[in-house]
Amino acid sequence: MKPFNKRLIIAFAAASAMFEPAAAQNFVDKPVRVIVPAPAGGALDLVARLFMQKLGETLGAQFLIDNRGGGNGSIGAEMVSRAPADGYTLLFASSSVLSINPHLGAKTTYHTLKSFAPVILIGYSPNVLVVHPSLPVANVKQLIAIAKAKPGELAFASNGAGSLSHLTGALFMQQAGVNMLHVPYRGAAPAVIDTVAGHVSVLFAAYGSVSGQMQSGKLKALAVTSAKRISAAPNLPTIAESGLRGFDSTQWWGVYGPAGMSAEIVNRLNRELNVILGIADTRKRLAADGADPAGGTPADLAAHHKSDFERWQKVINDAGIRAD
Repeated sequence: MKPFNKRLIIAFAAASAMFEPAAAQNFVDKPVRVIVPAPAGGALDLVARLFMQKLGETLGAQFLIDNRGGGNGSIGAEMVSRAPADGYTLLFASSSVLSINPHLGAKTTYHTLKSFAPVILIGYSPNVLVVHPSLPVANVKQLIAIAKAKPGELAFASNGAGSLSHLTGALFMQQAGVNMLHVPYRGAAPAVIDTVAGHVSVLFAAYGSVSGQMQSGKLKALAVTSAKRISAAPNLPTIAESGLRGFDSTQWWGVYGPAGMSAEIVNRLNRELNVILGIADTRKRLAADGADPAGGTPADLAAHHKSDFERWQKVINDAGIRAD
């Protein structure tokens, strides 16, 4: 993931505005429906509401969130893939929906890389590798040593089979050459509770779900799973820094329209969202949840999506993972 560059984003937005066609300048003259393929109140929903509220204020229009959970996100994504490509139906989705779930056996009528028009990569949030304090390790190398000494005995929790926390653990085992026991839970909360209780020793979890336990000492943080350190915990090393070169596992969020949406509207939305990503309050609110902003061009999102899609395809196939 490229580091956030506020100056480049503002320069790109200004240049785009100079050449914007009249059709895009007249956008928006009616409410825009923004499909969020997840229930209200979750991390994806909260990020979507933050950006769509600011986008509505900027454009003087309504960007209405429509939560469409179910089918691991496929129900909402399919609705957007079938919508008119006029800019009035958008998709605000996570990498779980776009890069992971297509490989878990679900049948869909759309192709995640072909059925949508990329608009912008909003931001990304890694998992944090945490352990119960009773586990005698202070870093990733020591954890790997214990896992190698006790193959199949060290248990790691996840939010569920096929979740990012599960796949991060699978990627960790593949790159470290270790075998740990996977214990899936139904969501982040029970996984965190059982790790704090010591029923499992290791957990790959979203920063926001374990930051309080990290600060109180109930869980010990070893590393973040992104390629670069995060602003919320700058002193916490990455797994890549800790010995597994190239390790990178992050949740990310992107904005899309249906395939065929005009370049003028795509570029208009991209420009405005890049400006929003440059606002200090936006960055502060993302950082509070352990997330960092991204931005860039629609082509940047397309390239990142393709790379991430292929990464998880290999991890899932190599591990033989299927969703419950």
